[in-house]
Amino acid sequence: MLDFDRISNHRNNRVSFLVRKQDKQSLTITHVASPLRRQQISVPSVENDAAAGRNNQHVAWTSVRQERWEGELHVQGELPLWLKGTYLRNGPGLWHLENYNFRHLFDGYATIVKLHFENGRLVAGHRQIESEAYKAARKNKKICFREFSEVPKHENFMAYVGELANLFSGASLTDNANTGVVKLGDGRVLCLTETQKGSLIIDPNTLETLGRFEYSDNLGGLIHSAHPIVTDTEFLTLLPDLLNPGYLVVRMEPGTNERKVIGRVNCRGGPAAGWVHSFPVTEHYIIVPEMPLRYCAQNLLRAEPTPLYKFEWHPESKAFVHVMCKASGKIVASVEVPLFVTFHFINAYEEEDEDGRVTAIIADCCEHNADTTILDQLRLQNLRSFNGNDDVLPDARVGRFRIPLDGSPFGKLEAALDPDEHGRAMDMCSINPAYLGKKYRYAYACGAQRPCNFPNTLTKLDFVEKKAKNWHDEGAVPSEPFFVARPGATEEDDGVVISLVSEKSGNGYALLLDGSTFEEIARAKLPYGLPYGLHGCWVPKK
Repeated sequence: MLDFDRISNHRNNRVSFLVRKQDKQSLTITHVASPLRRQQISVPSVENDAAAGRNNQHVAWTSVRQERWEGELHVQGELPLWLKGTYLRNGPGLWHLENYNFRHLFDGYATIVKLHFENGRLVAGHRQIESEAYKAARKNKKICFREFSEVPKHENFMAYVGELANLFSGASLTDNANTGVVKLGDGRVLCLTETQKGSLIIDPNTLETLGRFEYSDNLGGLIHSAHPIVTDTEFLTLLPDLLNPGYLVVRMEPGTNERKVIGRVNCRGGPAAGWVHSFPVTEHYIIVPEMPLRYCAQNLLRAEPTPLYKFEWHPESKAFVHVMCKASGKIVASVEVPLFVTFHFINAYEEEDEDGRVTAIIADCCEHNADTTILDQLRLQNLRSFNGNDDVLPDARVGRFRIPLDGSPFGKLEAALDPDEHGRAMDMCSINPAYLGKKYRYAYACGAQRPCNFPNTLTKLDFVEKKAKNWHDEGAVPSEPFFVARPGATEEDDGVVISLVSEKSGNGYALLLDGSTFEEIARAKLPYGLPYGLHGCWVPKK
């Protein structure tokens, strides 16, 4: 094993730092941090310039340069002294094996990144998540499990038949937890993806993979929502039923591994359940979306991907939104809504009349104008081939659902603000967690300055003024803006927004924006640019 209290010197950048033990003495310097005494160590590299597609490609779409790294960063600006804890970001970081390039953004083997803030100093690091899929691929120099669009290559027909049998049992599905990262109420930190077996426990300090999170119930199933709702008191998620189309809504309490069923939603249309990458909640209700982009068993069995991968678009099956009472598990509303495509819901809340009675549910999401082409646009070939002139990013908006609770059969879906405010692009969102399920004013997301082929700005959305403030760095690709509230804050936007930015030059940096003004307050250059990442969480210092 490598000594992770020291830093490697990457052969191209020749940048090295000393990793400090996190003790009180070493954290007495405040405000601006400086690099520490240099020390170097050899680290196994995953770099393969040709295979990684790094020839004149944006670093956001290239494989991470080495398995692990950690070091203190020099900060330009000033870090708030109240900011004490660790920001973790998960995402696909390795998109090749030997000379074989993966197809899709969602295929890459997971890389977990950390930014640890304390006393005005910043220590960063990254490490490959050691899933069985990743370890098997490294050992055998080939893909061994079914990824988002990748399927193991079979030597003969019988091997393919055997792999299909493993598919039905879930054995051949990946555990590559490359999508999200959450801190449970009991302090455990999980990296997640859409396969249930892809729930892995990590150490938030060392980033070491500690093992698989084993659910102790008998609910079964192969997949779940990649984005559970996680608070200090509960863990809520959806388990799609692919045989009898519907969803189990389940809850898990802190300190346990057992999910308990709150209720079930039966789908109202289509041959299969709609994809549920995420879902929102209010104070009293769980909102279950039923998209016409539906799971497709036939596509799942294929050896090569279709344009919609594991899904099929069924506009004739219509789209629906279901509202379930958290306490009773009963469905209180099930309405037809306009067709929609979304990966990520932003938030939801209960709309009340002047007498305080709940009359409707408002649910906001990053909505892609019912256009499924966004899935195929995320192929790595498309992302790497951008020439800077073609405006090929499909339009998106903040879609606002209004779901009536008076028995009406139809709900509404409209834009919450003019999409031109954020460049007609919208995804990768966060809010002040104190406003989860409550009426809120602000959200933070990625928008666009066009022409572009991928969201390239950070944007602050104001749903009262119906305006957006946008941050942009020419040629840069920022990851999800993550909001961290200032302890004791009384204003919704009193805090900071954290993002990791990949630059066209091949470099990268950690960025902090003021949550209120949305102006830059600090940045810290990384020793080399990191690939694009997906979702993050905050682990406060105890």
